[in-house]
Amino acid sequence: MPVPRVPRRRERLQDIPVQGQKRVLLASPRGYCAGVDRAVIAVEKALERYGAPVYVRKQIVHNIHVVTELEAQGAIFVEEVDEVPEGSHVVFSAHGVSPAVVSEASDRNLRAIDATCPLVTKVHREAVRFARDDFEILLIGHEGHEEVEGTAGEAPDHVTVVNSPDEADTIEVRDPSKVVWLSQTTLSVDETMETVRRLRERFPQLQDPPSDDICYATQNRQVAIKKVAKDADLVIVVGSANSSNSVRLVEVALEYGAKAAYRVDYADEIDQAWLDGVETVGVTSGASVPEVLVQEVLSDLAGAGYRDVEEIRTAEEDLMFSLPKELRQDASGRRDDRALGGRGRS
Repeated sequence: MPVPRVPRRRERLQDIPVQGQKRVLLASPRGYCAGVDRAVIAVEKALERYGAPVYVRKQIVHNIHVVTELEAQGAIFVEEVDEVPEGSHVVFSAHGVSPAVVSEASDRNLRAIDATCPLVTKVHREAVRFARDDFEILLIGHEGHEEVEGTAGEAPDHVTVVNSPDEADTIEVRDPSKVVWLSQTTLSVDETMETVRRLRERFPQLQDPPSDDICYATQNRQVAIKKVAKDADLVIVVGSANSSNSVRLVEVALEYGAKAAYRVDYADEIDQAWLDGVETVGVTSGASVPEVLVQEVLSDLAGAGYRDVEEIRTAEEDLMFSLPKELRQDASGRRDDRALGGRGRS
């Protein structure tokens, strides 16, 4: 569980002259995706509907600020459902859970609300379908990540996790004619495709998933930072250390030309030394980051002379998901105005 936020004390960033003009390139899309929005609203509405406490298995989304804010409203985050008092409400996080977790919650008479991102649920269904047809599933992702654990748990006897392109060179399968790849939704698109390429060299009959598993938001944020990175002396990614897509944004920025790139949870983590000689700062945020944290970064940068902000937009996003069925109506049974996940985001 996250350590409560303790603001760091540091002097304001200094406005130190550089050779050229200071500016910020602000990537868009950035921040909240539809699945994160839906999950956070689900916890907020569960608290409104049922009162505190509402329990949440794991972090609802991988962002320390969001988790801390929800804790202040009465959410209690636990590692496993056996920590939840019998009969209580429990929310499953956006990353999804395995059937074993669902069964354990049922055995404890917990009133479960499934806030799994629908795009993750799609991958779960693909795993079930291919396992039913006796395919071996090569799941590209990071072993131990909650999403990977949930997907693998749908068909544990058929799933092998492939952590990296190098690992693709050593994977063994039972029947090379019946093998398919699926992926964690928050990976680097480029690295995933390299892993697939190397798998296909060894298993030419490797099948693709019915549709792209890497989510639209992950791809859009990577495309945007690629465009920003080529012109940036420094890229700042707002996001938490356990957010896979935020960590990938740092890697992508460096790969596509940024001279330096760092991840921060909060604006006060920006180091003055990062700005030495820097004319252009690129700024973006992971898919579980509220926009207020980005605005704090822009405010601090403005104080250091980076007041010229240009938004680099590479896509428009308007996708929204229905909330979990338990939360689509208010206490009187009428359809709630917030039955869709979706609020202002870039």
